[in-house]
Amino acid sequence: MRMPSRARSRVFTPFALITSVTLLLTACGSGSSGDDKEQTAAKPDAIPTQDVVSAIRKDPAAAALLPSGVTEVTVGISIGSTPPGTGFLEDGKTLAGQDVDFTEAVANVLGIEVKTQQASFEAILPALDSGKYDLGVSNFGVTTERLKTIDFVTYINDGQGFATRADSKLGEVTDLKQLCGLNIATGAGTTFEATLEENKHVCADAGKKAYGVQTYSEQGAIWSSLQQGRSDVVMSTINGLRYAVDHQEGVKFLNEFHRLDVGFAFKKGTKLAPAFQAAVNKLIEDGSYAKILKKWGTTDSALTKSEISPPEIGTS
Repeated sequence: MRMPSRARSRVFTPFALITSVTLLLTACGSGSSGDDKEQTAAKPDAIPTQDVVSAIRKDPAAAALLPSGVTEVTVGISIGSTPPGTGFLEDGKTLAGQDVDFTEAVANVLGIEVKTQQASFEAILPALDSGKYDLGVSNFGVTTERLKTIDFVTYINDGQGFATRADSKLGEVTDLKQLCGLNIATGAGTTFEATLEENKHVCADAGKKAYGVQTYSEQGAIWSSLQQGRSDVVMSTINGLRYAVDHQEGVKFLNEFHRLDVGFAFKKGTKLAPAFQAAVNKLIEDGSYAKILKKWGTTDSALTKSEISPPEIGTS
């Protein structure tokens, strides 16, 4: 958290230009794994680019909750997610995604500048404790385990879901025992990986072959593993999977598995949380929040209010 004498301009400093959206839109084919069938082309849908943020003005009441002297924050963000997650537009420089819009919208409400730095998903939360970032923004689900070391300010509800190839006979996954013997592709350092690893015993308990967990740092690699037959199922965010299915041939969304609130992530004990909560609630109140969700097709994931570090959904 920097407290300069004057505000600096908003800067985006990605250290590697990953054309994740291109990877996603070309990696998913018909799902065949044993022949040279031509891959099915992706639907030519563009990432939405309408401006729903710049008209948002500073709210003095929310800004007054900031710690004294705070005019800029450094944000760690993971690039390479399936939209509505964060990726690059065609120029290879401009960041676009739901998290980007929410971060800029909150910054406008609070009247602060944002310095955004790219990082791998699994590296962001540990870096909060060291002070490298003031907050992390990459669809971080609020879980009981994360709440031990992280404070959250919620801004949307998303969660865990499954997808597979269109020719798969797999149906709705309500119990992880249904995945025994299959290979599951997911993101490294995510709640999906944690859920799968923590529950591997269900297959042995049922006398079945364990499922395999394959982790990747890039979404494009996840979908390539599915298309090439190295994996049988993808576990990822509900909204990200639905976007991928809507924009791809040869894949299908199976079902939601576990809903989670998603929030801005901070070091435990942060003094920034009340201001960020007030800013999100201001966006909900004035209608800006609904515009962001509509842009990214995530209206069904709306929250009625922002909370600070609520318990994981489904726990007491």
